Amino acid sequence: MQIGVLPGLLADENVPSPLVRMLRAAGLDVEFVAETMPAVSDREVLQHASKTGRWILTFDRDYGELVFARLERPPAAIVYLRPSPMTITEYANRVRALCANRSEFDGHLVVVEGPRVRLRALPGLAT
Repeated sequence: MQIGVLPGLLADENVPSPLVRMLRAAGLDVEFVAETMPAVSDREVLQHASKTGRWILTFDRDYGELVFARLERPPAAIVYLRPSPMTITEYANRVRALCANRSEFDGHLVVVEGPRVRLRALPGLAT
């Protein structure tokens, strides 16, 4: 991984399109599942993210189960945005901050709960 390079994101279909637009407007490389591969399974999204080196951005907790319980190959990171009263702008700011500090979050399941962030190392990836 290159230092100082922002990660590419793979936004799951459940990520609101205004959030995707805000992240793109902020200069992030965001591939949106709803645009490039609509209606694929979570497993296919996970495989695509793993192959392309993108972080998964999602509101779906199933990716953690696929990686930790079913031992699917993890992507570079999974950012699980827990539903909260945060605005789209607040979510965008949180994701931008995570990406700006890439080295801290690569290789982890990153759970964003309002102002709090929890980390869990992904099997075989965290350093």
